[in-house]
Amino acid sequence: MVLVLTAWLMEGITVRWLLDQSVRSGVLFCLVTLGFSFSVLPNTSSKYAPVMEHMEGGKLQQDMYMPSHVHPNLYFDLTEVQQLKKKAAGTHSHIFRIIRNAVTTMLENPSLYLPPINHEDFGKKWNEIYGNNLPPLALYCLLKPEDTDASQFLIKYMDRMSEYPDWMVTSAPHDEVPMAHSLTGFATAYDFIYTYLDTQRRVRYLRKIRAATEELCELSKHRGWGRQFLQNHQTTNILAILTGAIVAGEHKDPESMIWKQIAVNYMEKTMFLLNHIVDGSLDEGVAYGSYTAKSITQYVFLALRHFNIDNKRNNWLRAHFMFYYATVLPGFQRTVGIADSNYNWFYGPESQLVFLDAFVLRNGSGNWLANEIRKHRPKDGPMTASAAQGWATLHTEFIWYNAELSPKPPPGYGKAGLHVFSNWGVVTYGAGLPYGQDNTFVSFKSGKLGGRAVYEIVHAKPYSWVEGWNNFNPGHEHPDQNSFTFAPNGQVFVAEALYGPKYSYLNNVLVFAPSPTSQCNKPWEGQLGECSKWLRWGEKEEGDSSGEVISASSHEDALFVNGEAVAAYSSAMKLKSVYRALVLLNSQTLMVLDHVEKQAHSPVTSFSAFFHNLDIDLRYVPHMSLDRYSGALMNVWDAHYKMFWLDSQGNSPVPRIQEVEQVAEFKKRWTQFINVTFSIDGSVSRVVYLMHGPFVKVSDCRFIDNGKNGVRVSVTLNDTETMVSIATNYKDIGARHGYLGFPGFAKAESKDRIIHFGQGIQVLASQEKRDSTFDSGFMFSVITVWILCFALVFLSIKRKFSVSFRKLIRFILVSMLFFWVLELLVMSRSCEEVFCGITWQDLSGSDEVVTRSTVPDHTPNPLPFIVMTSLPGSGAEILQHLFDNSSDFVYLRIPSTYLRVPETHFVPDTLVDACEWSKADAQRGKFLAIQGWFHSMMHNIKLHLQNIQLYKVNLDAVSKTSSGHRTSKKSRKLLMESRATTRKRTTDRDAEHIKALRHHLATYPNACPVLNLRSGSWSLKLPFIHEVIGRALRSVQVVRDPRAWIYLMLHNSNPSLYSRINIKKHLLNIVNQSNMETGQGCTRFDPAFQPLQRLSGRPEASPVLLLAHLWLAYTSASLRAGMDLPPHTHLRVKFEDVVLFPEETAGRIHEFLGIPIAPAAINQLAFAASTNLYHLAYEGDISPDKINMWREHMAFDEVKLIEDICWPVMETL
Repeated sequence: MVLVLTAWLMEGITVRWLLDQSVRSGVLFCLVTLGFSFSVLPNTSSKYAPVMEHMEGGKLQQDMYMPSHVHPNLYFDLTEVQQLKKKAAGTHSHIFRIIRNAVTTMLENPSLYLPPINHEDFGKKWNEIYGNNLPPLALYCLLKPEDTDASQFLIKYMDRMSEYPDWMVTSAPHDEVPMAHSLTGFATAYDFIYTYLDTQRRVRYLRKIRAATEELCELSKHRGWGRQFLQNHQTTNILAILTGAIVAGEHKDPESMIWKQIAVNYMEKTMFLLNHIVDGSLDEGVAYGSYTAKSITQYVFLALRHFNIDNKRNNWLRAHFMFYYATVLPGFQRTVGIADSNYNWFYGPESQLVFLDAFVLRNGSGNWLANEIRKHRPKDGPMTASAAQGWATLHTEFIWYNAELSPKPPPGYGKAGLHVFSNWGVVTYGAGLPYGQDNTFVSFKSGKLGGRAVYEIVHAKPYSWVEGWNNFNPGHEHPDQNSFTFAPNGQVFVAEALYGPKYSYLNNVLVFAPSPTSQCNKPWEGQLGECSKWLRWGEKEEGDSSGEVISASSHEDALFVNGEAVAAYSSAMKLKSVYRALVLLNSQTLMVLDHVEKQAHSPVTSFSAFFHNLDIDLRYVPHMSLDRYSGALMNVWDAHYKMFWLDSQGNSPVPRIQEVEQVAEFKKRWTQFINVTFSIDGSVSRVVYLMHGPFVKVSDCRFIDNGKNGVRVSVTLNDTETMVSIATNYKDIGARHGYLGFPGFAKAESKDRIIHFGQGIQVLASQEKRDSTFDSGFMFSVITVWILCFALVFLSIKRKFSVSFRKLIRFILVSMLFFWVLELLVMSRSCEEVFCGITWQDLSGSDEVVTRSTVPDHTPNPLPFIVMTSLPGSGAEILQHLFDNSSDFVYLRIPSTYLRVPETHFVPDTLVDACEWSKADAQRGKFLAIQGWFHSMMHNIKLHLQNIQLYKVNLDAVSKTSSGHRTSKKSRKLLMESRATTRKRTTDRDAEHIKALRHHLATYPNACPVLNLRSGSWSLKLPFIHEVIGRALRSVQVVRDPRAWIYLMLHNSNPSLYSRINIKKHLLNIVNQSNMETGQGCTRFDPAFQPLQRLSGRPEASPVLLLAHLWLAYTSASLRAGMDLPPHTHLRVKFEDVVLFPEETAGRIHEFLGIPIAPAAINQLAFAASTNLYHLAYEGDISPDKINMWREHMAFDEVKLIEDICWPVMETL
């Protein structure tokens, strides 16, 4: 039976996961079959005696193994109890105080917290409260056994729970979540206080645990939660099975082994899928995310403790801290309300945070945030924790808390920061700050259904055991693509409507009319999946629903974020673009632009925008702004928060201010919202909404330009005009570049600065500043007049007193010098710079990229032409994920079957050569074919690709070119067929790649070329390429730790890469190049390769020695070549930084290119660098753990030899 069930469980798992899982399963089976050993401590306590039945237990123990020493063991064992008691009185006293208060509250209100006597009353309502409150109550009784009132309360509590025939809710017969909460809580409490129970209760409670575990395990085969991953029901129910199985397994229950196997298989698949989610988010939102994370953290701990399965390095866990920190509004009480949510968290999150700190982060940030959340917990109102959930994680928080980790805020705390959840499709700004003026919060949501990782798994189908959307359940998501929130000064002005039915108008998005596919609120239709209690995702178009955050950037107190949501609407409406951009101009003012574009024959003629606020005492009222624009006003203790709107024609429709009450979380929730409707007269409609707090004066807002590629809006704030330009043709980098003057998406211009969002700030010398400074010409004139006056006076004195002329001249010169010095002193005090009107660049005080100039440069830089170089094996190929699937770039691998640099009388070596090509070589007309090839790539890459002749492999030709050695006819035939097949596959794949590139450029003709020149030879020829390409060139060189590179060459594969690519042959080529005459192509032999030339002739030279000198020569030569390039055209990137810090490195590369980075690119690179699922040529799977394998597998003397040779250069990188 065990073998049959095991086979059923493992069926359909992918090979890689299956191998890993089989190892873990083997460990599990070994643990179970070998049994468990525990410390034997006698039960000396009799505190429960007054309420316990004393009877003989011999008969009961005949069919159950009931020793006194097997519990507690779920989270700790008996030997640790005394230590926990000490912690409760010391380092953990702040948590234990909360547990004690919770128990006191339970004792004072038994009618609310004690399970009812009647089972019918127990099943009448959602009853997870009873299972949730048991563990903290039991832990308190374990640590404070002298509290008899609590002990008696606990026994009565568990007696009633054990007497119920089941733990289900009558009105939800197919929902096992309440049962799972009861099982988890009951089994945990049983484990904690087992030693204080009499034999009868031990047996009765264990039978109840066993029966519930068996029932839940059987239901997992039939219920949806048994196959739907990354959802709160699945993790809650499976954790209950595992908890019950572990507790029952301590008593040698034979079936517990099967239950453990089932639970571990489910949860390990969950952890495998979570590893794809590199931003630490969960698509169900923060509230339900805390629910799911509660079970996941408990599983990770239990799996490590009981089965030696270590998931602490999981990508999702490592990033999960930001899911709490970057989503909490100023004041630490409220979170961004995306998806089905309450005001903050359902469970924890203090327990999850201390777990992350103790086992994953180990930097004090988790403890710090847990303290801040607890310190600011509301004592009353809608943001207080639920009585059913508020105490559920206190026991794990107490157990996991590590007092040795001093609370420490994360880097950057205290300053408003931008965070991008690249998988979730959410951007937040200003999170994790104290409540106060100018601490403003903004959020924006535009993501894929289920999150990017799940969406791509569903559509790409990489795993045979995942059957599309059948294995996921995004029902708690909302139709909310392009939704946003705004809380100036921490005061929520525009909010999400939180938990409720799935209607688009309950989110801050657009709805359209008339729509032929409207299913509710006819003729209006919102986003796909609406009109139900849960979001619908099963049908094809609904399952393809998605939004996309295009870019997000912040500079000082300004923010820009934009997104596209057209794929979230029905195709029947024939919409071409539903684009929204947010511009935070300062901490008080947010501008929102909606750009709606429809296709020909679209039935849509109108759209409505919605803006919500949940706080019932803060009501919107109609308001007229600037005497011409309709809007709304929110009065908060006489502080006025206002908004108004206008379209590109100057129209400002009157809104409807509505309110609605909907059922959510077994209660009713109220929301108030603004509904404003605009007509779509042509194919394009644009609307601007301006929202601001009380500390700014808005005196004007109007459209300046409404062009094909973008809009310009003038806003006057505090008597200062700001011109905001936004590119709406966002997919065309050429159009953006032409409209804005740089390849970004927006800019904001005022009299003293220009913010190029995604690139930096250009500070201008303002007119006021110049007017306030001394005019040097006027000052000189004044001083001259004064000197002349003194001269006349002294001439008169001379005549009267007969002063010598020489003394008079000397006195006049001294006076002039004195006044000149005085002038300089006065001017230096009145000017911030040495010369008035000229400012200087200063980057020391800020990480912000700032360019300063007196007069703006009206000749923008051209779009970049990007060249990547590296020594083969350095991992440069991983950067392909920065540029793939982007409308801004087209990525080309050089050489490949159809793309290669033309051959001349000198051919660069495929590994590395020692020949430098300089700017002078290009100026003298050398290598004209190569120059022409680069020009073709730069000026018309689309035409270049169209001119490539794609051909099919001629099998006969392959046969003729096969080995001429005499072999048997059959062997020769097999060899020819094998070579022909391999070559055909490669050629066909490359041909399809060329076709894909052509299609990409047909769609995005202005995409910037990215050439990966996969040879170290080109690093020495970058000055030549720069002269050919001009100022558009941007070269990125990838370098790698020589120890890791040499390990890759010698030890990473068998046969080694050193022998496979024949390193010695390449070294011989370098020697031959040194003997070439100048006219033969090698115009200059780099002297860094001369030591290598001498070593290659020594037969005793080891491969490690040769490779170390090769790395040293190449890197030294490439460093010198890079110094010949303008600094802004060359960037050096470490492969280790790409893998360990993908987001930061990606941002640095895009900042260097001058193009804002897309969250999708961040996600692609982070996924490739950290999941063990991306295969790099020569390298294999990539992850942070694997890039330093040389530390474990290389001999010490080899490492020392490499460091002795390469260290001087290593220190400079």
